[in-house]
Amino acid sequence: MERKQAGRTATAGPSTAEVSLRELALVFLKLGTIAFGGPAAHIAMMEDEFVARRQWLTREQFLDRLGAANLMPGPSSTEMAIFIGYEKRGWPGLLVAGCTFILPAAIMVGAIASAYVRYGTLPQVNGVLYALKPVVIAVIIQAFWKLARTALKSIWLGTVGSVAALLYVLRVHEVLILAIAAGLAGAPVLYRRLPTTRRRRALLLTQITPLRLPAVLAVTAAPFGLWPLFLIFAKIGAVLFGSGYVLLAFLRADLVDRLHWLTERQLLDAVAVGQITPGPVFTTATFIGYIIGGTPGAVIATVGIFAPAFLFVAISGLVIPRIRRSRVGASMLDGVVVGSLALMGVVAWQLGRAAIIDVPTLVIAIVSTALLLGFRVNSAWLIVAAGAFGWLYRG
Repeated sequence: MERKQAGRTATAGPSTAEVSLRELALVFLKLGTIAFGGPAAHIAMMEDEFVARRQWLTREQFLDRLGAANLMPGPSSTEMAIFIGYEKRGWPGLLVAGCTFILPAAIMVGAIASAYVRYGTLPQVNGVLYALKPVVIAVIIQAFWKLARTALKSIWLGTVGSVAALLYVLRVHEVLILAIAAGLAGAPVLYRRLPTTRRRRALLLTQITPLRLPAVLAVTAAPFGLWPLFLIFAKIGAVLFGSGYVLLAFLRADLVDRLHWLTERQLLDAVAVGQITPGPVFTTATFIGYIIGGTPGAVIATVGIFAPAFLFVAISGLVIPRIRRSRVGASMLDGVVVGSLALMGVVAWQLGRAAIIDVPTLVIAIVSTALLLGFRVNSAWLIVAAGAFGWLYRG
């Protein structure tokens, strides 16, 4: 049912209202300032704002854009904002909607990063972050659980996810892992279409080829520079499927493990800051960029990670319909999503070992996970409560 919905064309009826660029900017500035809770919450707020209240889009148009955003790499809620801007005002609307949705969170995160660099060693700040980190782990577990229940549509996809998780533990490059996952997920469909005489040869090729690829994507540690920083974040924005939380796997692999520009603690702090601010989770890049390279680094990292989303939305009208109609393409996209979830699961375990360091943090993590999964408590309330506890307990 979801595939049929996502497969509708982008011309599912006319827009129901004319909009000025000023009005577009104001509404997305508002959403970017108050949209807590992650991509799912952002999209729900957009549906209420643009379909139910303002009637800027029909429900069919909104679902068409949501289906396309879910088929592309990058931050889905930001891509929805860009889609809506493009629908209402073309190229100017695309830029205005996307930038105004991102801007409030980027400014807030940049200000927090500045305070973190200056005051991050104060006991009060450390106390807040001490209690926030286990909540971050709980939020990742919640996102992983919800997405996995939807993504794991078959035993084969579960196997693909297990292989992806094993490859990540073995330190295979995350982009290569997603490529292998896509190939494995699409292989059964492609294999059934091959003539019988060619099937054995194709199967042998799929077994041999991945062994030769890691050398191609190997990354060597390099001294810090703004251009390499931009390329790292642009790469992440261009290949990241599944959820903003999969971002952690990419950041850890590139900036902590390979380049050593960031420590494990700083990465966890960056994620915590991303949780306590509204707007896209990808503004974590702003925080990291500031820590590594000051204000220029924050700007470069933010532009780098969001630029691919603008590009993908602009060209998706040509590419996405073809992927939707292809059984092989759809299967490969399923593999990419499952591979992304595997990365998220492994990185949640790795970061959890750094965040859960004593009995109080273990209790915070368990209680937060139970409240999120069992009672669907808004993560923003847990973050506020954990921050207050940490301030009092370790302040």
